[in-house]
Amino acid sequence: GSAFRYSDVNFILLGEIVRRVSGKKLNEFAEREIYRPLKMVDTGFLPSRLKLSRIAPTEKETNVVLRGVVHDPTARRMGGVAGHAGLFTTAADLARYARMFLNRGQLDRTRLFRVETVRLMTSVQTPGGVQEWRGLGWDIDSAYAGPRGRFFPIGSYGHTGWTGTSLWIDPFAEAFLVFLSNRNHPTEDGSVLALRNRLGTLAAEAVADYNYVYVPGALPRLEDAGGRSGAARAATVRNGVDTLVQRQYAPLRGLRVGLITNHTGHDRERSPTIDLLRQAPEVRLTALFSPEHGIRGEQDADVGDSVDQPTGLPVHSLYGKNRAPTPAQLKDLDALVFDVQDIGCRFYTYISTMGLCLEAAAKARIKFIVLDRVNPINGKAVEGPVHRGASTFVAFHSLPLRHGLTVGELARLLNSERGWKADLTVIPVQGWERGQWLDETGLPWTNPSPNMRNLTEATLYPGIGLLESAVSVGRGTDTPFEVVGAPYVRDVAFARELNQAGLPGIRFVPIRFTPRASTFQGQECGGVYLVVTDRDALAAVDVGIQIA
Repeated sequence: GSAFRYSDVNFILLGEIVRRVSGKKLNEFAEREIYRPLKMVDTGFLPSRLKLSRIAPTEKETNVVLRGVVHDPTARRMGGVAGHAGLFTTAADLARYARMFLNRGQLDRTRLFRVETVRLMTSVQTPGGVQEWRGLGWDIDSAYAGPRGRFFPIGSYGHTGWTGTSLWIDPFAEAFLVFLSNRNHPTEDGSVLALRNRLGTLAAEAVADYNYVYVPGALPRLEDAGGRSGAARAATVRNGVDTLVQRQYAPLRGLRVGLITNHTGHDRERSPTIDLLRQAPEVRLTALFSPEHGIRGEQDADVGDSVDQPTGLPVHSLYGKNRAPTPAQLKDLDALVFDVQDIGCRFYTYISTMGLCLEAAAKARIKFIVLDRVNPINGKAVEGPVHRGASTFVAFHSLPLRHGLTVGELARLLNSERGWKADLTVIPVQGWERGQWLDETGLPWTNPSPNMRNLTEATLYPGIGLLESAVSVGRGTDTPFEVVGAPYVRDVAFARELNQAGLPGIRFVPIRFTPRASTFQGQECGGVYLVVTDRDALAAVDVGIQIA
C-alpha cells in the first residue's frame, strides 16, 4: 500500500471472514471468544430491549430517535451485525478490555491473545512510505490520533467511533482513557474532536509520578523519523464533502436536493460535488445554485441563470437579479446543500450567500446542510473591528474582518443569532486543527475567485481588500492583493515609509506596475510589492490601515 484511507470496507470483510472460518455469526463468535471470557457483561451486538433504558439515543430519523439500534446505516442494513459497527458497550467493560491489552493479552488468569499477537496488533504495520502509523485495527499516529492529547507518547494506541466514542491505551505508563460521548444526538451537528484531545492531555497529566518528557521505548515523532512536520502531517484532513462520502451520503438519502456550489465544491481528490451527488444512491440532485463569479468561478460581473451543460441541471444565479433562492425555486426541494470554499474574511461574499440561503431554507421549512470546509487562513487568528452597522452583502453579520470560523460554524452562528430556527445540519471536517493553514492539511488549493490565486493573497486580503477603489490592489495584474499602488505614489519613498513602520511579518519592495483592469486600468502606478515573511506574526488588517 502507498496511502492510508479510513474505510469501513476492510472491517466489514474481516467480519465476513470470521463468519466463514468459524462457522459462527460474528456476534456469536465475539460473545463466545471475547466478551464472555473477559466478563464483559454489557457488551455485544443487538442489545436486549431490557437494556434500552441504559442505552444512549443517537440521531433522530423521520421523527424516530434511534436507541438500541446501530447508528451506522450500512450496519443497520446488514441486520445490526457488521465488522465495522453495531457494538454496544459500557465504560466498565471497555476498561476490562483495555486492561487485557495492558497485560499483553491476559486478564484475571484468562488469556485471550498470545503476547506476540498483542505485539503485532499494537506496533506499526503500515508500509514505510505511508505517513500515517497504524497497527492492526489500532491507530498509533494519524489524523485520528486526537485522543492521544499532548503527552501520551507515540506508541500508545487507540480507536475512535463516529458517535463520539474513543479508547486510548498507553502501555508505557500502563494507563488508558475511555471516552463515551453522544455527539450526534439529536443530530450530527455535534463535534467532540477538541474535547477528545483535551481529555487525552488531562488524562496524561493525571498519571502521577510518570515522566512523559522521556519515555523509553516510545516511537519518534514523524518529523524525527524523516516524515513531515507535525502540522503538515495531517494527510487525512477531510472537508465535509469527504465526510459525506465516508458516511455513504446517509444525511441526504431519500431527499430532493438543491446544491449551492461552484468550482471550489470538490472532494480531496478534486471530484466535483455536483458529480458526487449526481451519482449518490437514493439522492435526487434536481437544481444548482451559483454564488458570485458563477458556477465555474470565472465571471467578475452579475451572473444570469443558466443550464449546467454536463448534467443538464438548471443553475439559479444568486448573484444577479436574486441574491437568495425564491420560493418557486425551493418548492420541489427537501434540502439545500451548501459546498463553497470561503477564505475567512467578512466581506468575501460567499458567506453572505450562505446566510441568505439559510434564511430562505428556514422560511421554506426545508433542510439546510452545510458541507463544512477548513478555514484556509487558519481558525485561530481573528483581526479587525466587529461590524456594527446594517447588514449588507459585504457585511452580512456582526463579525470581525478576519473571523477565524469555518462556513459550518458561521451557519450555526447565523442560525442562532438571527433566530431563524432553520433545520440545519453541518457535515464536519475531520482531522483539522484550528491552527492549521490550508497548505498544512494536504487539501488542494482551488482559486475561489478570479483574483484570489494563492494562499498568500488570501492571507493579505482582510487588510488589502479594504483599500479597493481608492488605490489599485493589483486587480488586472498577475499578483492581485500582493501589490498596492496608484499613479501619484512615489514607490521608493512609499516603501521606505512602510518599512520604517516595523509591521511584523511583512516587508515592502518598491515597484511600478500597470493594471490591465479595475482601478487605474492602463495607467502606470508606483507602489509596493508585499512580501510576507512570517504569516503567523502578520496582522493583515494593520497593514491595510497603515497603507491607508
